Amino acid sequence: MSLNPYDLYDTRSLLTEEERAVQDTVARFTDERVLPIIGAAFDEGRFPRELVSEIAELGLLGSSLPEEYGGGGLNSVSYGLICQELERGDSGIRSFVSVQSSLCMYPIFAYGTEEQKQRWLPSMSRGETIGCFGLTEPHGGSDPANMKTHARKDGGDWVLNGSKMWITNGNLADIAIVWAQTDDGIQGFVVEKGMKGFAAQEIKHKMSLRASVTSGLFFDNVRVPEANRLPNVKGLKGPLGCLTQARYGITWGPIGAAIACLDEVLGYTKERILFDRPVAATQSAQLKMADMARRITMAQLMVVQLGRLKDAGTMAPTQVSLAKWNNCRMAIDIARQCRDLLGGAGITTEHCAIRHAMNLESVITYEGTETIHQLVVGRELTGINAF
Repeated sequence: MSLNPYDLYDTRSLLTEEERAVQDTVARFTDERVLPIIGAAFDEGRFPRELVSEIAELGLLGSSLPEEYGGGGLNSVSYGLICQELERGDSGIRSFVSVQSSLCMYPIFAYGTEEQKQRWLPSMSRGETIGCFGLTEPHGGSDPANMKTHARKDGGDWVLNGSKMWITNGNLADIAIVWAQTDDGIQGFVVEKGMKGFAAQEIKHKMSLRASVTSGLFFDNVRVPEANRLPNVKGLKGPLGCLTQARYGITWGPIGAAIACLDEVLGYTKERILFDRPVAATQSAQLKMADMARRITMAQLMVVQLGRLKDAGTMAPTQVSLAKWNNCRMAIDIARQCRDLLGGAGITTEHCAIRHAMNLESVITYEGTETIHQLVVGRELTGINAF
C-alpha cells in the first residue's frame, strides 16, 4: 500500500464527510486561484484583494458562526482545515481570513449586542465590510495588560486616544475592534473608518507577509458612540478570548505551509542531478525529508485532537499554546530545510520555500511569540508564573 507522503498516518480518515468536503473545496480554491498569483503578489508587496469576494462566496469568513449572522455553522475542525489549505497558498491569505473571522467577527458575536451583530456580521461574512483587530501597541505586544491606549466616557460617547501597531488588514479595514484601558478596566470598541481623529498608516519595507496589509492605527480624540462599545466583556478576558480563537486556527495553518514546501522539494530533488544521481537518492536528503514527514504527521494528529476538544467545549488555552509553539516551529524549520535542499534556486520566489520561511517568521511571532507559549506550558506544568 502506498502512503500519502503528506499524511502518513491517514489523519484524513479521522475526518467526517463534511470536513473532507470543506478541505477539498478550499484546496481547490488554493490550487486554482491562489497559487497562480501569490508569488507575484508577494514580490510586489500586494495583498490580492480581488480574492476577497471569492473567499466570501465560499463561506470562509465567519465560517464557524451561526448561519443567522451570515456564518457557515461549521465545526472547529472544518475551520482548522480552511486555515491549513489557505496557508498552503500563503500565510497572508490565511491571516486575512483569521483576522476577519476570529479577531473581528468573533468578538462582535461573543461580546456584542444583538443590534451590533445584525449591523456588522452579515456584511462581514459577505466580504463587504473588512475588519482589523487593535491590541498590540508600539512598545510591545507580549504584555497587553500594560496597554497605553485609553478611552474615557464623555456624555454619550467615548473619547479614544493612543495607537496600535502591526495590525493585519489595517488599511483595508472598514472597522477596527480596538481594545483600550478605561476607568472600568479594558474594554472593546468598534471604531469605524472615517471617524474624526482615526488614521491607519501602512507599514512598508516588510520582508515577511508581503502579500498582506500590515498597519499602525492612530487615535487622536476619536469620539466613539456608546452603541459601538462591546458591552458583554471587561478586562483582558475579552482580547485573550479572541486570541485563543485565532491561535487555534494558527495551529493548523503552518501545516499547510510545511506541506507546500515538502511537496515542492520532493519533486525538485527527484529531478535535480548531482554526482550522476538525483539528490533524492542521497541519504542526507532522505533523512531530512523523512524528518519533515515525521514532524508534519505529529502536527496533524495534534490539531485533529485539538479540534475535537474545541468542539466538545473542553479545549484549554494551554493546549492551544502547545500546538501553536510546536506547529509553527515545525513549519519554519521545514521551510528552511527545503530552501537548503533547493540549493541556489531556493532563494528565489519562483519556489515557495523562501516565501513560506519568511512568512513564518511572522507567524511564529504574532499572537503570542514562541517564548510566550513555552512559558504558558511551563506555568501549567509547575504552577509558577515566570512571565
